[in-house]
Amino acid sequence: MSAPDTKPHPIDAAVIDVGSNSVRLVLYRLEGRAVWTMFNEKILAGLGRDLATTGRLSPDGVEAAMAALRRFAALVAAAKPDRVFAVATAAARDAEDGPAFCRRVRAETGLDLRVLSGKEEARYAALGVLAGAPDSVGLVGDLGGASLELVRLDNGAPGDGVTLPLGPFSFKDIGRFDAERVRGQVERKLKPHVERLRTPTFHAVGGAWRNLALLAMRMSGYPLEIIHQYELSRREALEAAKVIARQSPRSLEKVEGISRRRLDTLPHAAAVLEGLIESLDIERVVLSAFGLREGVLFEAMPPAQRAEDPLIEGCEALSRREGVNPELGSALEAWVRPAFASLEPLLEDREPVLLSAACHLADLGARLHPDHRADLIFHQVLRAPIPGMNHAERVFLATTLFARHTAAATVPEASLVSRLLTHERVQRARAAGAAIRLACDLSGRNAQLLAQSTLLFRSNSVVLEADDEAAASILFGEQTSKRAATLAGLLDKDLKMRAATRERVRETA
Repeated sequence: MSAPDTKPHPIDAAVIDVGSNSVRLVLYRLEGRAVWTMFNEKILAGLGRDLATTGRLSPDGVEAAMAALRRFAALVAAAKPDRVFAVATAAARDAEDGPAFCRRVRAETGLDLRVLSGKEEARYAALGVLAGAPDSVGLVGDLGGASLELVRLDNGAPGDGVTLPLGPFSFKDIGRFDAERVRGQVERKLKPHVERLRTPTFHAVGGAWRNLALLAMRMSGYPLEIIHQYELSRREALEAAKVIARQSPRSLEKVEGISRRRLDTLPHAAAVLEGLIESLDIERVVLSAFGLREGVLFEAMPPAQRAEDPLIEGCEALSRREGVNPELGSALEAWVRPAFASLEPLLEDREPVLLSAACHLADLGARLHPDHRADLIFHQVLRAPIPGMNHAERVFLATTLFARHTAAATVPEASLVSRLLTHERVQRARAAGAAIRLACDLSGRNAQLLAQSTLLFRSNSVVLEADDEAAASILFGEQTSKRAATLAGLLDKDLKMRAATRERVRETA
């Protein structure tokens, strides 16, 4: 009988985000620390388009925003989420008629907008980055239509933030883009804060920079078009920014996948990024698909929930959805982890986390056709909307799950795999997958049976032991031998299978 699943009951949440350029509704399903986007709709209303010239909201932008908010309020009312968050940022905060706009929103939609201060906006952007990548360090920058929020991440928490008028709508002559002028303005506005904000790592948040990253991917032929945790070196980021800052909207619109509504502001975003890199000595730019909205959700989580690993929780939630026995992942991890801990790590301290994630996904493909299961699982895991891992780690995890279902040496998308993983890391992923496959077939995916055996890696051998002769008769069969031999071959070791004496059990415990 399976142990009861003690995970918290899923809750639904809605976040309405009224920004200077976009107005967006996102409906989320929260399964503990795992955050799933169930519905996402936005319009680029351009509320803050006239701020620099009139100090007021754009009349056309107000009407577009109101139309969207009336629709969003109706969608939220129909969805009946457990929690609703409605926030507004720089345009509503800075415009002379911002308070009147918020009153109109309340009267016509029932939505009570919380207007965030600049520091609050920066803090939520930083919390969003941490929600998607808990180990993040450096500087978070969230570029909106009217402002740029910057905040340092110190010891896993946001520090004091600063808001600078560096969004495209903060320039009076927005119709005549001048990259040199934008970079000069970035340098001047940053000057009082440079010493406090200087950092080698910059986390870029916001739709304009996401589109910029997509362009950089296309320019470099990067094979994995996933924005979250996409990394650019200083050289790569500067090259992309300089090229994009000098492009006309007409040339940019030829690039597939770029939001046509962001074409006018994309060169501005590139010039701001270039100025930040040069002023703050940035060596690495990391894109985050998580930002203010996810930061709002993250803050509302209980502290114990926030401390959980989003990768592990996401993998567990994905498996629960498929009806996988919740005991199995933990039992597999307890069985394979000690053996792999004896090997020299190839992914530093991330290898145990990725091994744990793979164990929790081990039975994800149980209901898929066995002839296609390995390929299907590889693609699903590679592009799963689960945060908490960088691109190389995604490929490692997908390769591990591929090997969990097949001994085939050629992985799907081999050129992508070889670009993001060394040969040694590919072999380690295949070995991890082979070990999980061995554990599942050895025990019939039964946690209690698996506990009657032990996997050990010696200097020259892979040792598979059963507790005693009775366990050996149950656990050791032709298929088990075949799976164990595959694992030993991947590690370039001999294979030993035996029933353990009590003395040997005590020796290896």
